Amino acid sequence: MNTYTGRAYTPGKTKLYEYAMRQWFIRDYPYFKPFEGRIAVTIIAYFSIPKSTSKKKEAEMLSENISPTKKPDIDNITKIVLDAMNTFVFKDDTQVIKLQVEKKYSNTPRIYVKIEEY
Repeated sequence: MNTYTGRAYTPGKTKLYEYAMRQWFIRDYPYFKPFEGRIAVTIIAYFSIPKSTSKKKEAEMLSENISPTKKPDIDNITKIVLDAMNTFVFKDDTQVIKLQVEKKYSNTPRIYVKIEEY
């Protein structure tokens, strides 16, 4: 939100990330028609393990005994995924009635998104 003008805006990096997610979706599901009813969304954000981490701590991270407590915040992860999928996977994010979001460590950083009718 711009406090001077009172307008909301989306930062450039966020726009690029949303665009990349949309392009991935369109590439993999070219004939997909957006859901029209209620939907449930599951999001798992996998973060890379810092290089300076000990082997013992790395094992704990991979076994989910230690979770990422760093940025981005879980609500920001949710927002960027739902905004990116809006109008492509569902007509509007008001259709989301069930939401599960997690942050985990992995050797392969990625984001997992599952969207289904509920």
